Amino acid sequence: MTLSRKAFKAYDIRGRVPDELNEEMAYRIGRAFVELLSARNVVVGRDVRLSSSALATAVTKGLIDAGCNVVDIGLCGTEQIYFATSYLGLDGGIMVTASHNPMDYNGMKLVREGSRPISGDTGLRVLEEKVVTGDLASIVSEAERGTVTTKNIMDDYVRHLLTYIDRSALKPLRIVVNAGNGCAGPVLDELEKFLPFELIKVHCELDGTFPNGIPNPLLVENRESTARAVREHQADLGIAWDGDFDRCFFFDEQGDFIEGYYLVGFLAQAFLRKCPKAKIIHDPRLMWNTIELVEQAGGQAVESKTGHAFIKERMRAEDAVYGGEMSAHHYFRDFSYCDSGMISWLLIVESMCIMNQPLSTLVADRMVRYPVSGEINRTVKDAPQVLAQIERNYLTPDADVDRTDGLSIAYQNWRFNVRMSNTEPVLRLNVESRGDARLMQQKTQEMLALIDSMNN
Repeated sequence: MTLSRKAFKAYDIRGRVPDELNEEMAYRIGRAFVELLSARNVVVGRDVRLSSSALATAVTKGLIDAGCNVVDIGLCGTEQIYFATSYLGLDGGIMVTASHNPMDYNGMKLVREGSRPISGDTGLRVLEEKVVTGDLASIVSEAERGTVTTKNIMDDYVRHLLTYIDRSALKPLRIVVNAGNGCAGPVLDELEKFLPFELIKVHCELDGTFPNGIPNPLLVENRESTARAVREHQADLGIAWDGDFDRCFFFDEQGDFIEGYYLVGFLAQAFLRKCPKAKIIHDPRLMWNTIELVEQAGGQAVESKTGHAFIKERMRAEDAVYGGEMSAHHYFRDFSYCDSGMISWLLIVESMCIMNQPLSTLVADRMVRYPVSGEINRTVKDAPQVLAQIERNYLTPDADVDRTDGLSIAYQNWRFNVRMSNTEPVLRLNVESRGDARLMQQKTQEMLALIDSMNN
């Protein structure tokens, strides 16, 4: 079996099966995980991908061979591993998932006690070295081997989800829900029992062959099934999840896709109604709308570097009640500072019911006040060189510069953020303006032309 470093990314493990990630590597990851954390009890779960069961079995064998007990919660979403790790008071958790990646990929998301993330800066590089070199502690004796306990946490998890909303405030809405044949389906079935909503289910059957396309609602071609169902059923809104459902995406009552950016400010206000003067964490890619709404609601907006490990760390440091990224990751203090694609939609629908307005109305003014480009990716030959040229072109005396994550430059009426990918030769550009869609589009095209000119 090949032992490759390619699957070890900045925040998780992710690669093609079997050349970049395979059962031998999964087994070694289990053993190295125990060494890294001195773990005695770890939860393991897996998504619906065809390779996930074998990888979960292999990582479980590695854990028990290193003397660690395993709580197996079976098919689940990543946030159920977060929940189980904290709720059961375990030393760590391993989720076997490749979320929205292509069919031939799989991966793992790792947490320590309290569901704190394990990333490049907090142990993943150490784990990588042990796995690839085979520098592992000896297998324990038969008497010291760990045990495997199968546990169903669904009822406890659903009960926790429902604590975030006031069910008496809910109204009988018709909602299209699209699980993309990933793991969200079973959770929606359970939640449905407690909610007054009519859930119109699209692709909610578990199917690791993903007959309706990889569960990635950010792909434009994957949005039409949700949008069409909203229009056909005259639904109040549509919601779609990625494969491990830690992200959710929204469609209004006309079937139009809503940029995740606008929902960060929306959720921030929902929390500030319940927790006045609280701190809200946001990423620097797009932020003017979020800052304005947070300040209007009496809260304090705090900027953090992009990425789940950074957001969670900053939330803990600030004791923030909520954190949001424009990429549809939403983080909650009472969920061990972790992201959840289930809490997000429950809160947004609760707000729709309380305010008695459709989603399109709730975000329309914000979209006019702060038009955005959406994230645009460009493959480049020399990302640092292109980034330096952008800075030379746009750094003027009246510019406000921020290097929290990549390069952000703000002027009176527009701003941009451009940052390099951690894993590929790609620049990611976001542009927003204050109420001037034409200016935003003009500046976006201007910057893309500069980037493209340096790539010829």
